[in-house]
Amino acid sequence: MDGPVRLNKFLAERLGLSRRQADDAIAAGRVLVNEKTAVLGARIDKNDKVCYNGKIVPISVGYVYLGLNKPVGYVCSRRRQGEFPTIYEILPKKYQDLKTVGRLDKDSSGLILLTNDGDFAFRMTHPGFAKTKVYEVKLDHALEPLHQQMIADFGVNLPDGVSKLGLERLNDDRKHWRIVMSEGRNRQIRRTFGALGYTVVKLHRTDFGPYRLNDLPAGEFIEVEKV
Repeated sequence: MDGPVRLNKFLAERLGLSRRQADDAIAAGRVLVNEKTAVLGARIDKNDKVCYNGKIVPISVGYVYLGLNKPVGYVCSRRRQGEFPTIYEILPKKYQDLKTVGRLDKDSSGLILLTNDGDFAFRMTHPGFAKTKVYEVKLDHALEPLHQQMIADFGVNLPDGVSKLGLERLNDDRKHWRIVMSEGRNRQIRRTFGALGYTVVKLHRTDFGPYRLNDLPAGEFIEVEKV
């Protein structure tokens, strides 16, 4: 911290909150600065002590950015879901406090980013920044040319809005496709194809913004630089 910063910005960056959520926490009296209840609009500097929900929020922290090749069958939550393990069971103890930047469902694989930099996570996931994501998809049967045109050119109507995806064939059987998109709605790719009668039997993310999976093996991870 080079100088005074707004408390809500500080909380958002350290805790992965939106600034609105940070303001709500301040207004609810859940934030203390130097053991006094914080007020909206407050600024802090490197000499201040900040507590959120009774826990100290470090003023200075070393940011970590991790890229993980998530295997199929793992969930991105902190806790197991039934018999399915969490990705945190793959990571060493020193990375357990990192938060995922977006998610992949348990049946999907590929690139997951994790970090303790809330501002980075916000910029990578907020629709306003439109980060491009690339997936390799296998369908249960060949995609009809008409349906290809609908998805790529016109979009498919879903309950939460129209879904339009960039499509590129990966081979001649029309089951394998590369998907390019900048949205991040829940299970959007699966729901888009499902609305037209297809089942996605494999979904693997290879790219997220400037980050690429390359040849990182399933279940392995590397530290990456902030771009």
